[in-house]
Amino acid sequence: MLFASPKSDDDRTSTASACVRKLGIEIPALLDGIDDKTERAYTGWPDRLYLIGQQGRVLYKSDPGPYGFSTKNLEAALKALQ
Repeated sequence: MLFASPKSDDDRTSTASACVRKLGIEIPALLDGIDDKTERAYTGWPDRLYLIGQQGRVLYKSDPGPYGFSTKNLEAALKALQ
């Protein structure tokens, strides 16, 4: 199923909800607003791995991926939360 590019927050929510259902995603999915404010703030391009704490602060940010991804560094950041 293909979707047109959303033009509003409601369109984006509807599209994301359909994708979550169709793909059977069982983990929480977060959605950026139509203004893409979060995307710009975290500069997730190229791909990166982030760990966001309960207070909304970035606790871990990988090097650009996919070659900069380090599951060991992410694991260490997760363990530091315990």
